[in-house]
Amino acid sequence: MSVTSLQFADSEPYLVQIEKLTRSHTLRKAESLCKLLRYLADHALAQPGVPLKEYRIAIEVFGRPDDFDPQADSAIRVQAGRLRLKLHEYYSHEGLSDTIVVEMPNGSYALNFHHREPPAPIIVPSPPKLPLAVEADRRGNSARAWILVFAAFCLALAAASGVVATLLVARNSAGSGKANESAAPAALHTFWSPFASGQEVPWVIFSNAAFVGRPETGMRYLDPARDPRGLILDHYTGVGEVLAVHELDRVFNLLNHPLRVKRGSLFSLDDAKRNDLIFVGSPAENLTLLDLPGTQEFVFKRFDSGPRKGDLGLINTHPEPGQPAIFYPSDSSQPLVEDYAIVALVRGLNPARHVMILAGTTTIGTQAAVEYVCARDSVEELLHRLALRPGDDLKPFEALLRVKVTRGVPVGVQLVAVRNGKQI
Repeated sequence: MSVTSLQFADSEPYLVQIEKLTRSHTLRKAESLCKLLRYLADHALAQPGVPLKEYRIAIEVFGRPDDFDPQADSAIRVQAGRLRLKLHEYYSHEGLSDTIVVEMPNGSYALNFHHREPPAPIIVPSPPKLPLAVEADRRGNSARAWILVFAAFCLALAAASGVVATLLVARNSAGSGKANESAAPAALHTFWSPFASGQEVPWVIFSNAAFVGRPETGMRYLDPARDPRGLILDHYTGVGEVLAVHELDRVFNLLNHPLRVKRGSLFSLDDAKRNDLIFVGSPAENLTLLDLPGTQEFVFKRFDSGPRKGDLGLINTHPEPGQPAIFYPSDSSQPLVEDYAIVALVRGLNPARHVMILAGTTTIGTQAAVEYVCARDSVEELLHRLALRPGDDLKPFEALLRVKVTRGVPVGVQLVAVRNGKQI
């Protein structure tokens, strides 16, 4: 039963469910999504049936300026898409037994609340009652009769348990297959088809840069000109890469396709020739990318002079009207509030294989790039900009993203530029 359009005489149970969602394993670390969920819930309970505008959400939830333009900035739609996925994920796992279901229909910012009955417990049928043997002789036949009764009871119980177990396995297998089949939107199937449509298992190569020093005394990037290679620490990676690998694993699980994960320092050029590859992290830390064909339109570069000396930026090799020649993140001397990232399908060493690069100038930008290509709404936006028609194969392209960051969390992503295969 949907209660979205009713006047809420008692909103307490729904608010309790919202708080349960925000404390769940699925959502508790997604601060921006929890903030959006609470805001949408308060509106739905206080003003049921009243639609919400994207502009209002941008201003009141995410602190956007008054001149925010929803047509030019898709950040709110991206966040809403992420929240829909998280709600689906929660009710598919943690919330299976919850009696209140919270949903956000596609194309709307209004929450729906549904009541459902808790799943009925599975009851193992009692074994059939067996007649007791007539005692002919208490001292001789009684003991033998009880042994036969007990044996029959054990056989009946084992048979009943086997039937129940078979039904459970069949139900779970059918349910799991149906959920996975319907959970992955068509846009994700289209975008990831080069990596999830064949028998081969694609590799995710995450960055782990070469450092020298010690965590307790200070670490810095390796300088090959003056640092001995025997002191390299190559077992660190950024938090964005960790969350990115988790997100890719989730999406490929929806696509019913496995992944193999490998850190960059263990990767070889032979691996590049044999496998479809998804690189997570920029060439500044995913050093294998320095030895492979990379992006041509948006190129990572660390500057060794000038006012941004030491910072990593993105060179815009063919600026369009109004675009800068270099895209910089926030100054490294200031808190990170803005980053840039790329999503690119490029040609690899082996033309028969596919190579995807998902990378920001910081680890937070990398996280945002991966989340962008793992959410239906944002993938639909990218496919639209690529003018990809149904049935078309994904061709090489490069896309540039602007990432808004709050307290180390990507809270908004804007698709700044797209260069497709004809331009590359």
